[in-house]
Parts: sequence; C-alpha cells; structure tokens
Amino acid sequence: MRQHHLVASLLSLGLLAEVPLSHANNKSLVFCSEGSPAGFDIAQFTGGTDNDAAEPLYNRLTEFERGGTAVIPSLATRWDVAEDGLTYTFHLREGVRFHSNKEFTPSRDFNADDVLFTFQRMLDRDHPFTRAYPTEFLYFVSMGLDKNLVSVTKADPMTVVFKLRTVDAAFVQNIAMSFAAIQSAEYAEQLLKAGKPSDLNHKPIGTGPFALQRYQKDSQIRYKAHEQYWEPSQVKVDQLIYAINVDSSVRVQKLRKNECQVTLNPRPADLAALRADPRLKVIETPGYNLGYIGYNVQHPPFDQLKVRQAMDMAVNKQAILHAVYQEAGQLAMNAMPPTQWSYDTSIKDAPYNPEMARQLLKEAGVKDGHEITLWAMPVQRPYNPNAKLMAEMLQSDWAKVGIKARIVSYEWGEYLKRTKNGEHDVALMGWTGDNGDPDNWLGTLYSCGAIGSNNIAMWCDPTFDALVTKAKTLNDREARSELYRQAQQRLKQEVPITPIAHSTVNQPISAKVQDFKVSPFGRNTFSGVSLAD
Repeated sequence: MRQHHLVASLLSLGLLAEVPLSHANNKSLVFCSEGSPAGFDIAQFTGGTDNDAAEPLYNRLTEFERGGTAVIPSLATRWDVAEDGLTYTFHLREGVRFHSNKEFTPSRDFNADDVLFTFQRMLDRDHPFTRAYPTEFLYFVSMGLDKNLVSVTKADPMTVVFKLRTVDAAFVQNIAMSFAAIQSAEYAEQLLKAGKPSDLNHKPIGTGPFALQRYQKDSQIRYKAHEQYWEPSQVKVDQLIYAINVDSSVRVQKLRKNECQVTLNPRPADLAALRADPRLKVIETPGYNLGYIGYNVQHPPFDQLKVRQAMDMAVNKQAILHAVYQEAGQLAMNAMPPTQWSYDTSIKDAPYNPEMARQLLKEAGVKDGHEITLWAMPVQRPYNPNAKLMAEMLQSDWAKVGIKARIVSYEWGEYLKRTKNGEHDVALMGWTGDNGDPDNWLGTLYSCGAIGSNNIAMWCDPTFDALVTKAKTLNDREARSELYRQAQQRLKQEVPITPIAHSTVNQPISAKVQDFKVSPFGRNTFSGVSLAD
C-alpha cells in the first residue's frame, strides 16, 4: 500500500492522529462496510451487518473453518456426546484472555463461568442480568433452544455440560453461530453492580482477535489487535477499520482508490470494471442464499391460499432475474438453495399466469384496486442486489392483476425490527445460510417458533412444523432428508413465500490482501488476513 493513499483514507475517516504512520505500510486494513450495526451484543441481533461488526470481537465454543462449513474447536478444544445424544460435555481452552477497556480489566482467564453466563441469560428470562437488561434472543428462540436446552452446568472450572430435552442433530453447528459468542461473566457482574448492563451492547468485551476502540454510527468502527489473543498467528494487522457507506458505488470507488482494501455487495453492473482492474481481485463463489417475497398471512387477504397463489403466479421472475441480478443470479423455485443437502429437485414453480392470478383474486373476493404495502430492503445483499428495483417491478406485475402496491422502506435496523413484528403486508427479504444444516432454512425461517424473529411470513402450519421438528431429532441424514423433502413440498403448496433467486457471491478485494476467505455463510472475517507490502 502506498503511504499517501492510506493517509488520504485516514484523513477522510478522522483517524490520522490515532494511527501511527509506522503501521501504514502493511498493518492497517480498511473494510468498506455497508451499514451500521444495531449494537455488539450479537445474541440479540440477526442481521449480516450486526454479525460482521461482532465477528472480530468474539469466539464461540465451536466455530466454522474459515471459508467452509466444517465445525472446528475454538474456546472448547474438544467435546463428548452421550450415547442418547442428549448430553454434550465441552472441555475448555486454557489461557484465554478477555479484552480490556477503560472501565474493565479482567482479573482472570476465560473459564466455565463465562459459558454459563452466556447461555443462562438467554435460557432464563428471570436471570438477574436479563431482568436488568431486557433483550430478545431471536436466534436462540427461532431455533427452539429456549425450549430444548434443559440446563448448562459447570462440571469443573474448565468443563461445561449442556443437557437437551430432545436430540438436536445440528447442536454443535448451532453453537458455532454468531449468537453464541462467549461473553465475560466478570464484566457482566461489574456492569450489573454499576447499574449499566446495557454497556454490554455498546462497550463489548470478548476474547476475539480484535478489541473495539471506537464506534461512530454511519461512519466507522475501529478495532485494534488483541495483543493477548490465544491464537496469535491469526492476528496479522494492528488496526482494523470498518468504513461505513450504504452506497455500493461509493464503496467501489473507495476500493479502487485504495481507501479500503475489502468491500462487499457490488452492483452487478460494476463487476466487469472491477475484474478488469489489475489492482483488484474479485473472488466468485456459488451463493448459499435465497432472495424471496414474504406474504404476511396474518394480514388479510393473505390469510387466503388463493390470494397467495395469485400473487405468486403474477410475478414475472425471469424479468426480475434479468434486470436485478443480471449475470449473477439463478432462478429459485424452492425455500432453500440447491447446494443444501436434502434439497428437493422435484419442486417446480407455478407458471407465470396473470390471467389465472386475476381469476383467483376474484374468487377470493379481492376487489380490483385493492391496496397493500410492499416493503423493500434499503440495503444491497448478495441475495438481493437492488431491492428498490425489484419492488418497482413487482408493483408493476401486481398492478396488472388489480393489486395496488405502495412501496415502503426504512433504515435497515428498523426494517428488520418492524418486519419481525409483522407490520408489513408483503416484504422483500432474504437469507444466507448460517451453519450448513437444512433446519437453518426450514426451521429458522418458516417454523411456528420463528414467528417474531425470522419468520416474516408469520406462517404457522402444523403439518410443516411436525415434519421439521421431527427431522431435527434424528441423526440419520437420509431419514432427515426425507422429512425435509416432505416439508419443502408442504411449504410450496401453501405459498407463504415466493422464492425469487439464488445469487452468485462476488467479493471484491485489493490484490494486496492475503488469505481472505469468502464465507459460505456471508460473514466477513479478518482473522488470518494480512496485506502484502
């Protein structure tokens, strides 16, 4: 990196006085991020922006290998599973240090008490910390862990035992996800005594490779290397800076000027120029994602199957695929991507048929000119690179069958909060898989237990729910797959969503960035990443 480029970048961020120029050649990495996190207490958030912001700060008991879906040890060095599949014993890593900040310096290393605090506050609504700092643990609840996790206990200072009610075939994968980031029980106790428990969200303390220095909403997040990190070979930059800008074209300009070295979610129209720039690389990977339309079945007339069928068959998917995704999209017919094991290849779309759609709406008693709200995401995502354009095309499609759609949007955090509350009629949404398991799609997005978190269709179908609930308790993959195939058929019949596309992920980075791995789960991780001289 040439020094004057970094100086310009730091001046634009107001950071020059705080970053020594001795680090300018290869020890400061700038990531052009696309949004502000709602906070850093990642147990209560589900958005990709929130996960990215928390990722440098924390470890989990288990984690996913960088760039892959395999589970590897992290704060637990190994684990044992009882023969009945209901008891998991985790053996913890020695010598792990938490971060410090102006208010807190840890007096001890990580131990079992930290694991107990992390999970018990999610499990027990009467936990003192949860009473003092009321939060919703959306992932924990949407995956049914609030009902299935019986207890988390300490066998000794470095051994923790989890007991389940029923077998959960994806349990080890689930606790490798961001929401299970291990918090400091000692820090939480100090915050509770000081009457400041919400500082857990604003002044986070973790064991991760980087510690938070400063967060300025809609501008920047600054991290510094954790000098006592338990795996020092994974910390290869001294400063990690997230420069926040919601405009994809601005992020691309910054990357091309070397004002950042990694960005995300480029517009399809920008890809050719990015690939042609010798100073850059564009890493291309198959998308483990889905962009879809969710119909709120608790808002009439979407409680009627005929209405949902009509809306579905009135969507000109091919036109959307061409205009919105351009060369980076694959038509979606199912509720999860074809790269997911147990995917049912026999599922097909109802044909595009506006005339039949109009007839179904008439049979359902929906009058011509009926008004609905159509919510459009304010951010670019691999699963939806241009939600505004998609919404406008849907507005036109549905106008042809007599539905008048008013497009609504909010800031991303507000959008997620309001859709979880079910304020929308119809909403654009999407998902990038979190752990490689089918339940992370079918259970997390469409189950009864996911209403109020990730189930924006607000759809609760007993037949579907019984299938995905049973599948989760089996360890035999083929037996699980058969149940999941039946669940996919049921969901397709009931039309709580219209799948639109799976997109190819294109990750632009500077050619000087070394060992950056694209996560199949859509996470941006900077452990092990460095910059060439």
